[in-house]
Formats: sequence, structure tokens, C-alpha cells
Amino acid sequence: MGGCTAALSQVVAKEPAVRHLKVLYIPQGFPAIDTGVQEALSQICSEFVIGTPATMLADAEAHRPELVLVMNGLHVFPSDHLEQVKQIRGLGIRTAIWFVDDPYFTEDTALICQSYDVVFTHEMSCLPFYRDQGVAQVHYLPLAVSARIFYPRRVEREHQHDICFIGNAFWNRVKLFDHLAPFLADKRVLIVGGSWERLTRRDVLERFIRPIFMEPEETAKYYNGSKIVINLHRPTDPGLDNRNTHQLSAESINPRTYEIAACGTLQMTDIRKDLSRYYRPGYDIETFGGVEELKVKLDFYLKHDRERERMAWRGLHTTMQKHLYTNRMEELLDKAMA
Repeated sequence: MGGCTAALSQVVAKEPAVRHLKVLYIPQGFPAIDTGVQEALSQICSEFVIGTPATMLADAEAHRPELVLVMNGLHVFPSDHLEQVKQIRGLGIRTAIWFVDDPYFTEDTALICQSYDVVFTHEMSCLPFYRDQGVAQVHYLPLAVSARIFYPRRVEREHQHDICFIGNAFWNRVKLFDHLAPFLADKRVLIVGGSWERLTRRDVLERFIRPIFMEPEETAKYYNGSKIVINLHRPTDPGLDNRNTHQLSAESINPRTYEIAACGTLQMTDIRKDLSRYYRPGYDIETFGGVEELKVKLDFYLKHDRERERMAWRGLHTTMQKHLYTNRMEELLDKAMA
């Protein structure tokens, strides 16, 4: 913990400016993201209200905000979602949506985007796509982390592992862990998420798997207790696990990138095009291009504590200095209200 404490002590605190603005926020139901956004908005807006997808029109009529900000607009939103947005705009209220599942649901977002005044996406490849759908104001806004959930802490033995992966078993992840199985056999490993019955090497990996959805607070404990956390982004292929019928590429990093780093734990991630805009591979984050490179690096960092910890501490500092949701919400509000 000493190294984490030292890294955090070097973070230069910046008090966000409060905007005289009333915002109604409609959460998606992604606890880690919603928590971070809500905390940030409560700090930088003079008035802030939380609504629900089912009642967003009634919430807007009752509270009369200057901006309605919708998170993602997928999965839990009702069939009259877009009609509600139309009527909110009819009240003279500005509307914005932040897509954080791009590009995996372009079949749906291609239609949804057209109903909003301003569209934000965390995925660089989707900027021209949304402009082509006729959206006048489209902005790239990367994800971030909630420091209330993800931060360094001491954890119990049950949370401590050599290697950890938390996420569902998309097929690229299945392939990776099937190849890693012999290497992982004598390690203390945790794999959490759904669909891991897809594995071929369950004879080796079964004992490591917890086939559950893990809440963010518990996830943070396992990140803290692990020597290394693997981050492998999901594939973009249409069909199966995605609705990416427009076949857009994925160039941007997922929220897990920031969340792992915020726990002061070494992360090994596959490479997305915009990764180097936010972290320095080999300095505050480690990367791999394939399973053989991953095995070599896992073996090295498990045997070299000092190198592993120093890189993790640098990743912690980078994240807490630059990648909190307050950073993102300041940018979002400036652009949404411009």
C-alpha cells in the first residue's frame, strides 16, 4: 500500500468549477459508470436530478432541466424511449446521449442517435457513422473511473490471486484462455463471468471459474488482491454476441482499463488504437499482441515484484490524475451546452 499511497500523494487535486445548470440524468443500469457520472454531475452542476428510463418524460416535465443526459439508451429502455425524447425536445429541453457500448449495437444506435440534439460516443470509429446518420453534433468522449468504487485497499486472502480476469466469455477470450490453460494450471487464478462453459480446456480451468455477475464493489476487491489482471476487449463481429450489423471496427478502450489501473494493480491489456492517448504502454500499463507474448510477460511480472508494482503505481497515478468522471463530465457539459 505504501507505493499506492505515494502515487496518490502526487496527484494534483483540481476543484471542478460549478456550472449554473440543472441536469436530469437517466441511468442505463451500469453501476460502475452510473455511479461515476452521478457523483461528477452532483459536484459540477448547481442542480442535479436522477430519473428513470421509463419515466424520463414525466421527470423532465416535473423538473424542467436545461439538459437531459441519457446513458446509452439500450437494454433497459422502454419501447416508447424515442417518443419520450421527442416530447422532451418539444418542451424546449436540450437532450444528449452518451453511447458506451459502441460499436457492438450499431443496429440499434443508428436509429437512436437521430432522436437526440447531441451524441457522445466512447468509440472513435463511430464518429463518422453517427454523422452519416444525420446527427449534427457528435463528440468523442472516452470512459473513465469512479474513484469511490475503484481505489487501492487491503483485502482478505480470499480476494488474492496471481492472475485475475473478470468478464463474460466472448469467443476471443475463450480462445485465449484455452491456449493459456497449461500455463495457468499451477497458478492461483480467478475467472469470473458468464458463458465460460464455451471453454474446451475446462479440465484445467473449471476450478478457477465463478460463473456469476460480480458487482463493481466486489470486483474492485479482486482487482486489488491480484498481482496481475488481464484485460481482453470483446470482438466486434456481427451476430452471436453483438448487434454490430454495420460492422464498425473497435478502436477505443473499455472502462475496465481505467478501473483496473485505479486499484493500483498491474494490467495486461490487448491493444486498441487509442490506448496510447491515455496510457504509456511499458510505463504505466502493459500490453500483449498474442497469447505467446502474454505468457512471457505474465511469467516475467509474476517473478519480478518490483517491476510489476512500479508499473502499477504509475498506472494508478495516471488514472487518478486524468481519468475520473469529473474530468469527462466537465468536457461533456461544455460541449452539450455549446
